[in-house]
Amino acid sequence: MNPSSSLPKSIISVGEYLSLLNDSLRNTLSPGFFIRGEISDFRISQQKWISFDLKDEKQEALLKCFMTIWQLRTPLEDGMRVQVIGYPKIYERYGTFKLNVEEVELIGEGTLYRAYILLKQKLEEEGLFDLSRKRLIPRFPARVGLITSCDAAAYGDFLRVLNNRYQGVEIFHTQVAVQGNLAVSQTLEAFAYFNHLASNMRPDVLVLTRGGGGLEDLHAFNDERVARAIFQSKVPVICAVGHERDESLCDFVADIRASTPSNAAERLVPDRREIFFELKSMQDRLQERFLDLISKKNIIISHFVKISNFRLSQQKERLEFCTKLFLKRVPLWISSLQTRVKTMQRLLQQTDPKRLLRLGYSLVRVNGRILKEASSVDMGSSIQVELAKGSLNAEVTNIHKK
Repeated sequence: MNPSSSLPKSIISVGEYLSLLNDSLRNTLSPGFFIRGEISDFRISQQKWISFDLKDEKQEALLKCFMTIWQLRTPLEDGMRVQVIGYPKIYERYGTFKLNVEEVELIGEGTLYRAYILLKQKLEEEGLFDLSRKRLIPRFPARVGLITSCDAAAYGDFLRVLNNRYQGVEIFHTQVAVQGNLAVSQTLEAFAYFNHLASNMRPDVLVLTRGGGGLEDLHAFNDERVARAIFQSKVPVICAVGHERDESLCDFVADIRASTPSNAAERLVPDRREIFFELKSMQDRLQERFLDLISKKNIIISHFVKISNFRLSQQKERLEFCTKLFLKRVPLWISSLQTRVKTMQRLLQQTDPKRLLRLGYSLVRVNGRILKEASSVDMGSSIQVELAKGSLNAEVTNIHKK
């Protein structure tokens, strides 16, 4: 007989038993390791809940998994190889055993590439890659925010090319991990830091860069959260991730995609030698245009002088002609005027009243008025008689009317 059978036994409900079992499972199998397998029967319910089966790749074993859509950081589909971390739970209502997934990581280049393609299609459909939203980079940026690791070769390459090409740019470097578990969170924090600066303190451009690597190495730069941080950035972004053959989602979202960290510096600032050459060319063109303008103005002035001289010559000839004509006609005008004066003098002499007086006639006035008729005067009136020489007063003693 089993000794334990004689021990008193507690009686508990099914719910209490399952609750104890869940506590035991959670304490025993706390999230401290990843479970690796292949996804099958992947489903999304009500745009909230995600369920899938995680199959063992070597043994015929299957684990039911459950998570919310907000916990999902990368697209999933059947056939992908992943490793998950979570805690086990028996759901009391249905008596089913599931793993509550807290984190999912993709495994293998094939799975990473498939997730990359799915996320790329999603972001492209949302318009994050549209060329119409790309912003222009200032030609001469004064402040640049650099997001990378100072231990990465990309950091040294970028600064070396930048300083060789152009001087005077103020660099604000934010240290981030470019791969590993901290890469995504630190990159998001860097973007948040720059965007929360006052507008007069923000950099003119942000540069996100790292060296080359495989899909696993570049995983942080294919993360949806980082891509959306670039899209929502208040500052234009240049992205230079990997080598020329490498491609990341951040490259497609960024305002400018540079093929390498060195190329990012080349795309960011002009070469000072090119600026000097451009200034020299501008100076030559300006001088050429100035000389051409002077030449054209000289031609206009010369033409104006010729016209002015021609017109002045015409006016001079006309003046000389008029002067000669005037000098020729003046004696005639004077002679004509003299003749007219003499004629007028004769007329004046003929009509001069004193001339008649000298012939023996007289001029009679009554009260200062010239007397023309005898009837205009009365007997005894005093009259004044003007003669050629002298005058006299008389009294009317007799009137003879006609």
